[in-house]
Amino acid sequence: MTTKVYQLPVDKTGWQTGDNSGTARFTWEYDNSRDKLITLYDKGKKKQWDASERIDWSHDPDPENPLQVPDELVPIYGSPMWDRLTDDERGNVRRNMVAWQFSQFLHGEQGALICTAKIVQTVPDIDSKYYAATQVMDEGRHVETYSRYLDKIEMAYPINDNLKSLLDDILRDSRWDMTYLGMQVLIEGLALAAFGLIRNTAGDPLGKAVNAYVMQDEARHVMFGRIALRDYYPQLTQAERDEREEFCADACYRMRDRFLANELWERLGYDAKACIDYVDASESQKVFRSLLFTRIVPTLKDIGLWGPKMRQTFADMGVIGYESTDLDAVMAEDESVAEEIDATRRHIEQTIAVGMTVDG
Repeated sequence: MTTKVYQLPVDKTGWQTGDNSGTARFTWEYDNSRDKLITLYDKGKKKQWDASERIDWSHDPDPENPLQVPDELVPIYGSPMWDRLTDDERGNVRRNMVAWQFSQFLHGEQGALICTAKIVQTVPDIDSKYYAATQVMDEGRHVETYSRYLDKIEMAYPINDNLKSLLDDILRDSRWDMTYLGMQVLIEGLALAAFGLIRNTAGDPLGKAVNAYVMQDEARHVMFGRIALRDYYPQLTQAERDEREEFCADACYRMRDRFLANELWERLGYDAKACIDYVDASESQKVFRSLLFTRIVPTLKDIGLWGPKMRQTFADMGVIGYESTDLDAVMAEDESVAEEIDATRRHIEQTIAVGMTVDG
């Protein structure tokens, strides 16, 4: 019940939004109903950061190994194609691989920017509108950040077909919860895992910092989706929840398959089918693709989409074991690593400053 004392009955004014699409939803209930969302909103306000100031853009990555990761992380490492390559050709593969990865991150972040702007329009409650507004700013910053990183690599790739088709499906659906489910839970949940793998393996400070800082925001975004949908899905019928599980199952297969990177191998002029077959069968790449679901599996269980369809899908993909993941602990780490990088950078800067003072 609102605490606002309206002088006229607001539900009988007959006012309608000028948005003929029917997606913009106003609410006249301005009281905050969910403490957890308001706490998250307050956190989102306080955790805003400037990509120009927080990230050291003066650093130039090695063009032959921009992330400074071991070759074992190259998808075709150990294949006949890889073994035939010269050192220069391997350097070109590494550079293109990073450009492809970060290009998909960039396109996904623009998708998140558009989806979150849509969430501001479509969610029925004011506390969700508040938080979504902070996320719009976050996503704009992420697009800026990944765009600037790709400028350093001097190479970019178009959006992957699987990612594009999933974004198309999310944006076409007028139901507000499907935007949450597709973006906040699925795309951003998978992105968090992919960012984390780079953050934890990259030796290059720029690539490591970019992903760690973006992850700090994304952990809040996934939490936003969890809180909203955990409250909403128990209100749906079983048929409605089953429909959403069908969507999630299909989306998970598409997200997994986009990491086969068919357009990367085509661009490099390799036998794309041979590369994809190798990546698909590679045990190390199977492990990599399974790790992408460390956040998605427990999140879907947490919000109540854990029927036979979802469990069977994750069993077939070999990732159902993640259902017991301590999601809160994982998300806390996703946020804390960025603070550790900041602390290390401040320590280095202070040490340099002290050294300059002594020398002076």
